[in-house]
Amino acid sequence: MAKGLRSPHHSIGFFGYGKTSNGRSATVSGKMETVLRKTPYFADLTKQEMRALATRVSKKHLQRGELLFGEGDSCIGLFMVVTGKIRLFNLSPAGREQVLAVRGPGRSFGDPVVFEGGNHAASASALEDAELLFISRTDFQNFCREHPEVMFKVIAEVGSRLRRMIGIIQDLSFTTVRQRLIAMVLRLAQTSGTASTEELHVELTKTHEELAAELGTVRELVSRTLRQLQAEGFLEVNGRTIIVKDLAGLRREQTSSQ
Repeated sequence: MAKGLRSPHHSIGFFGYGKTSNGRSATVSGKMETVLRKTPYFADLTKQEMRALATRVSKKHLQRGELLFGEGDSCIGLFMVVTGKIRLFNLSPAGREQVLAVRGPGRSFGDPVVFEGGNHAASASALEDAELLFISRTDFQNFCREHPEVMFKVIAEVGSRLRRMIGIIQDLSFTTVRQRLIAMVLRLAQTSGTASTEELHVELTKTHEELAAELGTVRELVSRTLRQLQAEGFLEVNGRTIIVKDLAGLRREQTSSQ
């Protein structure tokens, strides 16, 4: 088992189909409908269709670090995140992690194998306390037969994730840790950086160990690369804040080393 992971307090069989986790019949609460409509598959359902879907939905709570399923476990259905974050990852025989994706509220996972009936290609654990919605494999298949448009959305989503997996493979095969780390800093600077005079402040929400798992390396190399970039004047590291001092230089550094 991966470092920091806890075994589930309940097996996957804990789910009661068509019921909430406290055993009451499922209804379309405002919170549940909001989450279901954030999931691309169900965004356009009518009220009546949403009520029919709700009878097939159950809830699951995970504590931070709790393992939901492991790589190679049988797929039993589709999961959707209500609150918290779920990490999807692979482990090497030596215990090294490669994070494939992080799913937040409104995102689903388990989709690729829900029709194939095979085993999960990755493990899933809670990055933080999380609440999930769950639809069994059989119920989801039946719902898709009744609503074929949902099936087309599943195909589109799986295709999008396949492209992302190809991108991860290309990054791991053809780029260095330095390049991947610079790309991550540039991405964060663009999406969530805050400007201060000629600097950009980027807040890291992950530890160096979590970043290493996402970048396909080890914590020590992430820390060493950040120190190198700081010594070269590109950025400054202050706790979990990265102060980008030379944004143009970072961009040149990334493209020149490709």
